[in-house]
Amino acid sequence: MVRPKQGCIMSWCSRQDIKNMDKTFHSGNRERLYGKMKENSILLLFSGTEVRKTNDEFYPFYTDRNFLYLTGLDSREFILAARKDSAGAVEECVYILPPDPMQERWTGERLKPAQVEAISGISDIRENGVFGQQLHAWAVSGNYKHLYLDLYRVSPDDRDCPAHLLAKKAKLEYPYLRIENANVLIRSLRTIKQACEIEAMREAEKITRDGIVAMMKASRPGMYEYQYKAEFDYALGQHGPQGPAFPSIISAGKNNFCIHYYQYKGQARDGDMILNDVGAWHDGLMNDVSRGWPCNGRFTEKQKLLYECALKTSNHMLEIIRPGMKMADVDKTARAYNAEMLKEAGVLKRTEDIGTFMWHGGAHHVGYDVHDVVDFSIGSIAPGMVFCVDIGIYHEEWGIGFRLEDNCLVTEEGCENLSVITPRTVEEIEDTMKRGLTAGCSGR
Repeated sequence: MVRPKQGCIMSWCSRQDIKNMDKTFHSGNRERLYGKMKENSILLLFSGTEVRKTNDEFYPFYTDRNFLYLTGLDSREFILAARKDSAGAVEECVYILPPDPMQERWTGERLKPAQVEAISGISDIRENGVFGQQLHAWAVSGNYKHLYLDLYRVSPDDRDCPAHLLAKKAKLEYPYLRIENANVLIRSLRTIKQACEIEAMREAEKITRDGIVAMMKASRPGMYEYQYKAEFDYALGQHGPQGPAFPSIISAGKNNFCIHYYQYKGQARDGDMILNDVGAWHDGLMNDVSRGWPCNGRFTEKQKLLYECALKTSNHMLEIIRPGMKMADVDKTARAYNAEMLKEAGVLKRTEDIGTFMWHGGAHHVGYDVHDVVDFSIGSIAPGMVFCVDIGIYHEEWGIGFRLEDNCLVTEEGCENLSVITPRTVEEIEDTMKRGLTAGCSGR
């Protein structure tokens, strides 16, 4: 059954065939990484494995972001191997799953060598069954002193990935190889976005816009949070199979006071604010956008008062952000400015009490991860960085909680709001909820 057309979603203008990254992008990333590696070293990066969910079922596979950044290969149990000799010359290869007609009958066709080379630019392609034997030969050859692995982890309690397991094995079997953390080198590469990455993020912004607008247009008192989520997911589904870039945060009323809310069980009462913190991805890159609106399409005076404070703060930040500014000052400045707005509005008495209404940080990098890994040693903002400007206001006494989050691209002279295409002023939101986007499929 064909669903009725909603705004500009249903013109079948799918973006899944638009590709911004090609093998030259991935080859270039690897060359830059190899240049940072020590001589007489081995680099090993793993695409990852499936995580078992239950008896005979696995969670959807999610390729390691660094592996994807360096190869473009979105497949499980692949391995990138590179060897750098004493003269600085590098030999690289990739290990892939071998053909398996019976397994492929169940889970789909595996990438063939020609496809792997076309995507990654790597011509030396081997089956992963021989990886262990070849690694041993390299390790005992006496030609290598360093073993680079991606050893990043958020928490010590995180499960060991293939890199961590190999590091433990290498320390026992090849103690003469010094273990190096490749993540430190890769995150420095990912900090500054290249032109093709920025274009991919622009496409993701358009997809996210469609999803948020679909929720705005469907919004009504009595609507359940899972229904809002269904509208968002459906809109994204018209652009390809990727779905949301991360678990969508969509809440109504009192649930807005849970910062990371994923239950989707609440029901919007007349006058409740709808909070959402959502994103889409395109060609591996993702975004992170937040909008808030009254479920009935009409801001109350108190809702408008708080929303205008957040909007003025966001606009101020987007006006002053420029190269050379300290990243640590973005959140600090946003909190101070929002405090002044809330004081002028008569909501806040003392600047130092801003934490009563601002509960979380106001900036984080975004890209291949929604909280992107970057080189924090850089310190200062530089052209090509993309990060979120996130202004949240939570007034429990009034029952109003929302956030306004946009994606900021740093330019040579200032910054550009990539998510400005998503309705963000009171007037734009109310108009969108009343009549939809009057400009049609803008940006397509």
